[in-house]
Amino acid sequence: MAKSANQKLKLLYLRKILEEQTDEDHPMAVAEMIGQLEQYGVSAERKSIYDDLEALRLFGLDVVQTKTGNRTGYYIGQREFELPELKLLVDSVQSSKFITHKKTLSLIRKIEGLASVHDARLLQRQVYVRNRVKSMNESVYYNVDEISDAISRDRSISFRYFEYTVGKERRFRRGGGRYQVSPFALMWDDENYYMLAWDAAAARLKHYRVDKMTGILVTEVPRQGREAFEQVDMSAYGQKVFGMFTGEERTVRLRFAAHLAGAVIDRFGKDVILTAEDGDHFTVSVSVAVSPQFYAWLFGFGGEVEILGPEEVRRGMYDRAAQVAALY
Repeated sequence: MAKSANQKLKLLYLRKILEEQTDEDHPMAVAEMIGQLEQYGVSAERKSIYDDLEALRLFGLDVVQTKTGNRTGYYIGQREFELPELKLLVDSVQSSKFITHKKTLSLIRKIEGLASVHDARLLQRQVYVRNRVKSMNESVYYNVDEISDAISRDRSISFRYFEYTVGKERRFRRGGGRYQVSPFALMWDDENYYMLAWDAAAARLKHYRVDKMTGILVTEVPRQGREAFEQVDMSAYGQKVFGMFTGEERTVRLRFAAHLAGAVIDRFGKDVILTAEDGDHFTVSVSVAVSPQFYAWLFGFGGEVEILGPEEVRRGMYDRAAQVAALY
């Protein structure tokens, strides 16, 4: 009886064998397939394997036949994800700070499962995650799921929000009291996940680090603040807000050294207008949220950038520089 049940699964086991063990450099002969099926308790004849391979082709699996001398083999050609795409996914996962070390290894193992065992070894050579800075909040993935559920259901959420102390312990804001907001979007900025939400008490949009949220509850209270959110250009939001530090939005005029054009385009996009001032400098007017992180970004360029206006933003940079200089 058990053998009969396994026989019904023959086609599924054959697909599993081909996907896991074959690729262009590792074709498998029919005799090998029969031997592999026997390990699953499935007996097969050559003719039935040929019929099964044809059925898999008709189903849409790219089963490729190849001949080397007198040896005929088969392998999976086109896959859902090609090896370069999988390498890109592995790189993205292992470089993301909001994904914990434990979850990083788990996700990479799953990504490896999308390739043959032979290609998976090539992916394993890229795994260097142990000493990278990673989130300490394992629940970030469930937080994203809860927030997405609330957005799809048009509901507000409540949660507790924390920060880390010098002793690496959680310290809850508002004395551990719960926040209640209306979530509208999830964003990935500066290697962290953020939620953009309407805070009814403050009557404005705010963003929160998803990995600093805990105890998320989806309420039955409908979301508020839709009109404010619809006025936000999400594609430009990350260009204006530096490191997700909020501040008064101002149009700021800057002068940069000419060789920094690439850095400005990377930050503000290709549509930003750069006006050549002379052979060594250019000016640009951009809309930004003036914040400590904005000034910190400018500090990174040293004397190769100058704020031309407004005067209060220029003065803000002077005050920041004076505060830093006073430490030395």
